[in-house]
Amino acid sequence: MTQFSYISHLECPKCHKHYDAGQIQQLCKCGSPLLVRYDLEKAKSEISKAALSNRPKNLWRYHEVLPVVQKEHIVSLGEGGTPLQPLPKLGAEYGLNHLYIKDEGIIPTGSFKTRGASVGVSKAKELGVVRLAMPTNGNAGAAWALYCAKADIQATIVMPLDAPLITRKEVYIAGGDLHLINGLISDAGKVVAHLVQQEGVYDASTLKEPYRIEGKKTMGYEIVEQLGWKVPDVILYPTGGGVGIIGIYKALLEMLELGWIEKGKLPRLVAVQAEGCAPIVEAWKKGEKESVFFENSTTSAFGINVPKALGDFLVLEAVYNTGGCAIAVSEEELLESQKQVASFEGNFICPEGAATFAAARKLREEGWIREEELVVCLNTGAGIKYLETVDIHGVQILQPGDTLNAKSSSGNGGRE
Repeated sequence: MTQFSYISHLECPKCHKHYDAGQIQQLCKCGSPLLVRYDLEKAKSEISKAALSNRPKNLWRYHEVLPVVQKEHIVSLGEGGTPLQPLPKLGAEYGLNHLYIKDEGIIPTGSFKTRGASVGVSKAKELGVVRLAMPTNGNAGAAWALYCAKADIQATIVMPLDAPLITRKEVYIAGGDLHLINGLISDAGKVVAHLVQQEGVYDASTLKEPYRIEGKKTMGYEIVEQLGWKVPDVILYPTGGGVGIIGIYKALLEMLELGWIEKGKLPRLVAVQAEGCAPIVEAWKKGEKESVFFENSTTSAFGINVPKALGDFLVLEAVYNTGGCAIAVSEEELLESQKQVASFEGNFICPEGAATFAAARKLREEGWIREEELVVCLNTGAGIKYLETVDIHGVQILQPGDTLNAKSSSGNGGRE
């Protein structure tokens, strides 16, 4: 009989100290995030890829390599199982014969943050947490507040004043303890850190608890399973805190150890940032292992406006070890790509997701991505959560009784 979870312990990726996964843990004593480890050798002998085929199409189908020990502690809204779809028309425009979108906008709460919230809140519940706090650029706080409501955990959420309005309302409607700060996520983080220190609240900040990454790594499992247990050539990921790309890399390594994918070339992982906030890109260009705080950061892709990521060294490790790269795109490029994806393929994606398409186009033009390679762009949220990024202009206002003809159309189909 197989176990529900093969979780073994927590490990520091820097000093390699081990921690008990059955107790509340935050950062390692050396200050590094902790990673969840599993008894993959035992799991390999007791579960198989074939065993997954009859399971529900949600992220908990991979429960053996997720950290929740008892099934009754799972807090779920049906997250995971998002589509991986080819984009032939946009691919032809970019010169890519096999361009795909992994669309995380089609998920509860409308963003990939749901994955981390489901697993993170579930494990917090299992550990007996009754109150948690976190800084957020919007979507993560919204997701965690909603899942905390389902789990009967009090959530204190601190986000920038100019975070997307819908995410602020999601926290509020969920009964979250919402606070807005006139600053960046790094400023929100200082507020949360003080609360954690003074009142002993569980710190759910990015990578300050080990379990958010476990939810997000399931994107990696899904991509490979949806491709018939084959790995793509390139995966592009919008990178702020970097948990998604760290998680996908972790999933790939776990699948190798489980024997679920063939040994050899891994997908080249691409960390995509905006020119207005590109600390990972600057570090990668210099061959550095960590980034430097990016001063005066700004971008309409609000979710990747993270001047300094706690797990930057893990992001860079994933990029270096897969032969990937880090690339920044301009505001004009990402907003143009957002419009192209919608007008060519019908997917209204978030600006962060659009940044990956802008990056794919640039890397194809530079020859870094080849025409025949299988390329996956991660869209991390629904475009309808970022309505302010879409500027409607030139639309004709009609009066009752007016008629239309072909010449009166103001649209350009987004194909400028």
